[in-house]
Amino acid sequence: MRAGILCAGDREAAPFLPLIRESRITEKAMLTFHEGQLSGVDAVVLYSGVCKVNAAIAAQILIDTFGVDLIINAGTAGGMDERLRLFDTAISTEAVYHDVAPHILTGFHPWMETEYFKADPHLLQLSRRAVHALGAENRVYWGRMATGEAFITDEGRQTINRRYAPLTVDMETASVAHVCHVNGIPFLAVRSITDTADHSGSEHFEANCAKAAAVAKDITMALLAELKKEA
Repeated sequence: MRAGILCAGDREAAPFLPLIRESRITEKAMLTFHEGQLSGVDAVVLYSGVCKVNAAIAAQILIDTFGVDLIINAGTAGGMDERLRLFDTAISTEAVYHDVAPHILTGFHPWMETEYFKADPHLLQLSRRAVHALGAENRVYWGRMATGEAFITDEGRQTINRRYAPLTVDMETASVAHVCHVNGIPFLAVRSITDTADHSGSEHFEANCAKAAAVAKDITMALLAELKKEA
């Protein structure tokens, strides 16, 4: 079993890097891949850079070059559901593009039944065990994540909430889920909250990114530990 840990930015990947045992570094497509072990599981960690295409490039390389068996998209997100507070965590049950017409996905490749990319049921089950082991149930939510090529502040928030009712919004999750879907690779996203409707704007993301990334790291590491138990 080999896990890919794909983060959008360097600060989201940073908490994982000191924890990698027997680390090896490979450069490919202007990306840096860190191979080794996390929680006793063979893993490859990288940050892709922000936006859907960058994340998709990284995900496909993880599958084709590094032979990962699953991908976890770990990092931060903006909170859309009013229940979410700063540094709470969302875990994806499904992901959707908020800026792609549904028929592009259902009427053309990959000919989906709906526009929603489902998370892997087994990884979802393990995530619940991991959260319980950490004692973090009151700060973690499972649900839908929405993705698009924009940092969402107040503008556009109501439209996305009406159409998709997501827990969170970001710029990568659905694209990684998309790549995993067409490759038949299990996928899950673990994203902690840097900004909300009450604390909106890029300044909140900048101020809160490192702490939120550490929270997402803790949950991801606990999930990997649950995977290790099954090995």
